[in-house]
Amino acid sequence: LYKGNVIVVGRESATDSLFDESIATFEDDAGAYNQKDAEGFIKLNALRLKIAGKKR
Repeated sequence: LYKGNVIVVGRESATDSLFDESIATFEDDAGAYNQKDAEGFIKLNALRLKIAGKKR
């Protein structure tokens, strides 16, 4: 694919899958996912990028 895009218009599966629409959101999930949990990952990833940037 070169300079194009893809638009998903639907999906289906004839088998049981890991996708569960009731837990597919990070916004309204009754506490299943705490967005503050991502802070550590973001800081570690930013550190890796800062170090890589200094080596250039």
